[in-house]
Formats: sequence, structure tokens, C-alpha cells
Amino acid sequence: MEAKVLEALESIRPFLLRDGGDIELVNIEENKVFVRLLGNCSGCSVSASTMKLGVENTIKQYVPGIEEVIAVQD
Repeated sequence: MEAKVLEALESIRPFLLRDGGDIELVNIEENKVFVRLLGNCSGCSVSASTMKLGVENTIKQYVPGIEEVIAVQD
């Protein structure tokens, strides 16, 4: 499961890097994925949309058993 989540993150990473941001996998627990938005993405006004529409949907496509993707803060 972790390998597929990382593959999903790699597929969206170029879009985040283009805007000066990045993403990292923090943890996977009970079909929930915890990620941290980095760089410009961490304080971006559209980060909630990025999480739900971009990150969560992509991860769910790669790993259908994932129920939710949660952004954690430092």
C-alpha cells in the first residue's frame, strides 16, 4: 500500500513543484493517509482544494482502499 501511495504522490509532485511546493508522506493508518504540504503549498490559500481535488482523488485512484487523505501541520 505504501508503495502505491508514494507512486501517487510522485505523479502529482511535478504540479506542486511548479508552484514552489512539495508533499511528503507522513503516515498511513487504518486506510487513512497523512501527508504534509511543503514550501509554497503549506500556506497557499487553495491548499484545501489541492488536498481534496488533487491529492486525495489521485491517491484514491492508485489505492482504492484509502478512505481519506489528511494534511498535517508542523
